[in-house]
Amino acid sequence: MAGHLLKAGSVFAFLAANRQELFPDEMFADLFPSGRGRPSVPADVMAAVITLQALHGLSDSETVDAVTFDLRWKAACGLPVTAGAFHATTLTYWRRRLAASDRPNRIFEAVKAVVAQTGALAGKTRRALDSTVLDDAVATQDTVTQLIGAIRRVRREVAGAVQVIAEHCSAHVYDDPGKPGIAWDDKQARDRLVDALVSDAHRLLGYLPDQQLGPRAAEAVALLALVAGQDVEPAEGSDGADGRWRIAQRVSHDRVISTVDPDTRHAHKTVHRRQDGFKAHVAVEPDTGIITDCALTKATGADNHEAAVGLGLLDGEDSPVTVLADSAYGTGQFRAELTERGHLDRVKPAPVGRGNAGGFTVDDFIVDHANHAATCPNGLTRLISRTGIATFGAACAGCPLRVRCTRSRTGKSLKVGPHDARQRAARQAARDPDWLADYRQHRPMVERTIAWLTRGHRRLHYRGVIKNDHWLHHRAAALNLRRLTNLGLHHTGTNWVIA
Repeated sequence: MAGHLLKAGSVFAFLAANRQELFPDEMFADLFPSGRGRPSVPADVMAAVITLQALHGLSDSETVDAVTFDLRWKAACGLPVTAGAFHATTLTYWRRRLAASDRPNRIFEAVKAVVAQTGALAGKTRRALDSTVLDDAVATQDTVTQLIGAIRRVRREVAGAVQVIAEHCSAHVYDDPGKPGIAWDDKQARDRLVDALVSDAHRLLGYLPDQQLGPRAAEAVALLALVAGQDVEPAEGSDGADGRWRIAQRVSHDRVISTVDPDTRHAHKTVHRRQDGFKAHVAVEPDTGIITDCALTKATGADNHEAAVGLGLLDGEDSPVTVLADSAYGTGQFRAELTERGHLDRVKPAPVGRGNAGGFTVDDFIVDHANHAATCPNGLTRLISRTGIATFGAACAGCPLRVRCTRSRTGKSLKVGPHDARQRAARQAARDPDWLADYRQHRPMVERTIAWLTRGHRRLHYRGVIKNDHWLHHRAAALNLRRLTNLGLHHTGTNWVIA
């Protein structure tokens, strides 16, 4: 081995010296309860390899080459210079074992336990939340490609589908790996093809024999049904009952964009930037950059919104913290939950809109929440309805401030949400110089951790939320370990400490 040549303070040097203390055999004992089928590669070696693979963003084949030829990897894993590496499928085997276990993210948990034991976060009561879009590992597919791919998948997975396709589906030769041979610049030809493919999908679903479907077959059938409906609508002049279809003139909500990876989605992190992939959410201690928790979700959907996921990232906090986040997290429900848990709200409020230049905002209206009344800038008061609407209506007709208040012909209607008082208080608090100073000093530090997370690794290697979430936890564990080694992490023989 060549451990003495490793750079001091590097992850390689740390693993070479402390691999077995960080990843003891008993930590992985439940993965092989029978004692049979246990791989010949020791658990601490595989855990070290998985960590280094996530740190450097290598494929399985590249990882095997690194273990075979890179002296740093050999030293970190405790292997002799002349030792050969394992086969690349060993990594797949271990990932599957971990994924099927009760603790699939145990490597992240092990590093997190080291963080706790060192006291690296002792007295550090701020947590910054943020998210970023990670590119998927598949190509985005158009409607035609998705329909053909979904039909082929049903043919592979469902018993009896081959016969149904042969007898009832004629829009395409589904053994042909290419696209249908039509004039793709001819709109009518494209419309006829889409109509025929959707009809094939409906006939396939309708003629499949009644049977108990296994998980893979059920997923294939459900995907075909979804794809056959999400991008099409009745053709012009059709009521939908005659089986004539065309590509819909709108984009469906939460649209599946690939039959190869049905979990990937179109994502708009900004108005002008669209990506296809998943969303990675992180909670970070801003002074050290250590990731305290993370999660990977689909890029769209209410359950995957920053405010919904962000609360889960704070579940592991034993005591109240100051939560710093941008306006994506600034929903009233999120603020209410922070208050209920005892956390301090440092979430940036979303800007309030103006109807026109120089116009009033909702903050120019005085709302008496106790008496359910709202007063406009001209001093007119109206009661707030049970649905949260204060209607000024005809009283706006002769108002000298109307041009700054509303452009509606029927007068101003003010929407007062269930968390209006909390949101107004948040906007008022965010104007305080001390609040702004704290936010501007600590909130941007999460961007540094996001940069560490994505630098050279924005494109994912796996398909689906579950596999990529496991990768994200391994990546976070590796980054945390690198950060700890930079801070002087070492083992005294009994405890983890930072020099």
